[in-house]
Amino acid sequence: MGSMHNYQKQMGKEVIISDQKLQFEIFYNKARIFNNLFFFYFGIGLIFLTLLFVQLFSTESKMLNGTIKVFYWLIVLGFIVHTAGLILLWYISGHAPWSNAYESMVYIAWATLLSGFIFSKNSKITLAATSLLTSFILMVAHLNWLDPEITNLVPVLNSYWLMIHVAIITASYGFLALGALLGLFNLILIIIAPRNSEKIKLTFKELTTINEMTITIGLFMLTIGTFLGGVWANESWGRYWGWDAKETWALASVLVYSFVAHMRFIPGLRGGFAYNFTTLVSFSAIIMTYFGVNYYLSGLHSYAAGDPVPIPSFVYYTIVIVAILSFISYRRFKSFKSDAD
Repeated sequence: MGSMHNYQKQMGKEVIISDQKLQFEIFYNKARIFNNLFFFYFGIGLIFLTLLFVQLFSTESKMLNGTIKVFYWLIVLGFIVHTAGLILLWYISGHAPWSNAYESMVYIAWATLLSGFIFSKNSKITLAATSLLTSFILMVAHLNWLDPEITNLVPVLNSYWLMIHVAIITASYGFLALGALLGLFNLILIIIAPRNSEKIKLTFKELTTINEMTITIGLFMLTIGTFLGGVWANESWGRYWGWDAKETWALASVLVYSFVAHMRFIPGLRGGFAYNFTTLVSFSAIIMTYFGVNYYLSGLHSYAAGDPVPIPSFVYYTIVIVAILSFISYRRFKSFKSDAD
């Protein structure tokens, strides 16, 4: 066995994996970094958000403020570990860690939390919410139908465009996911807000403003990423645009979010409810672009083969819950409207 190993190292030194990389891969598999981060983000984010809710409905407390700072830095710690995990995955695989469904979900989770940090100076609620959203994305990444195996790149992905196009367009999903979450959070605020609560209404306006900035950044990245995808397609397949299912839905997503970004210029759609509701439901276009095309439609970007992946049952529950929350929030917004807009 030893002589065979020595022979492999001597004759195949250009392709054989180094002992150091093997040790790092063993550590990566045993540490289960992203699986453990799911539980970490969920626990810390839930407590953090609860504390911020208590702060909304109570007077200032030094102890409460100090506890909130502790949880803020715990999320920072989680983000550092998340970043280190991506770097480690990059080193082990030898390519950018967003080349398949599992890796891209882990990267989108990272980009989502990054978007929360960008806006955390103005709103700690945004960071707490993104921590919970990140945990949900990591949970989906570890479902049975996503394979976390580290593999070699297929030839078409063995390109520098993997680092440019995929990184930009999948990072935009993180910002747009944050916009959807802030929209949901604002609908909940409308429902639970007591009458004449100026603090709640101020928070609503603040989160709506952050939502607008988030959607703007996400749309910009989505548009640039889609354009660069056309450049990559020309290099790989000899044409910029072929109305492939992924290309078509990427364009549809750009158009949907272009409408969302310009809603404030339409007199009948300037209200806070309309904007937050639309940012929430518009994320379904991204879900279709990312999951629906890959697993249910045929095309150059499709993973579909044989029987389609069953739609998880929680999708139906989510649709029902969002519909109920939206209806109640719409009815409640009539009394909330005058001070919130």
